Amino acid sequence: MREICVIGGNRYFGKRLIARLVAAGDRVTVVNRGSSAPPAGTVHLIADRDDEQSLREALGPRVFDVVVDQVCYTPRQAEIARRVFAERTRRYVMTSTVEVYEHEDTAEPVGEGAVDPRAVAVDAGLPWEETEFLDAHYGEGKRQAEAVFAAAPAFPYVAVRVAHVLGGDDDFTGRLEHYADRVRAGRPIAVPAVNHPATYIHVEEIADFMFWTVGEEFTGPVNAASHGSLTTRELCEAIGARLPGGRTVLEPVETGEVSPFSFRRSYGMDNSRAARLGFPFGEAREWLPRAVAETLGTDR
Repeated sequence: MREICVIGGNRYFGKRLIARLVAAGDRVTVVNRGSSAPPAGTVHLIADRDDEQSLREALGPRVFDVVVDQVCYTPRQAEIARRVFAERTRRYVMTSTVEVYEHEDTAEPVGEGAVDPRAVAVDAGLPWEETEFLDAHYGEGKRQAEAVFAAAPAFPYVAVRVAHVLGGDDDFTGRLEHYADRVRAGRPIAVPAVNHPATYIHVEEIADFMFWTVGEEFTGPVNAASHGSLTTRELCEAIGARLPGGRTVLEPVETGEVSPFSFRRSYGMDNSRAARLGFPFGEAREWLPRAVAETLGTDR
């Protein structure tokens, strides 16, 4: 029986990961602020991860084989986690994001080496506690959090850089609904004048990937994305297939806000490291209709 700690993980692919761990016979400890109960079959610890003393007191003498951190967004949070868990786990898995590559712009899928966390400057003095600042600097927060873990060679960490996630009837983002509302009414969908494709991953596949990662031994950054990229038009066509009479009207704009999943730069990740390590990714175009059906339901 493995001892696994999950920080956060109460929704979307986090709860699916926990379900997989429990089903595999692992002893799972979930740490959160207590705003919602964790899945059945887990040990629940209530703590504020931003409060180092609170976290230490909640954990007590517990040690873990693996810690999975679903909600590390800033270098401050990473610094606390590194100090608290340095002697408590043999491996630390952080859920990172494709947004760490926000300054890359290439038609070729981007590999992990494009952002080396060991070379990222950390500034814990920035106003990371301010929601508006954090939202505007999401990618930077994740980059700096990775950098904190990477700066300690003796701290065995993994940063799973997750592609845009689709699917599930519990998708809380509302992004596919944004398109469905417009396709259903034939309303214009604002997209960049030059609209680039992106890589994606299904919610069940990223849960599988995280579960697989827990059982592996590799460290460092790793990209998690299904094979192939998708365009905004492909997303709209998959949605339109479930909305008879709907119409896709893409409206290119030079400036201003654009629709979610439409990009002024390429957002593709190279998944070859994970594939070489042994994870069998699916094809995005094959699971896309399923993802749309799950999120939008059968009567929309």
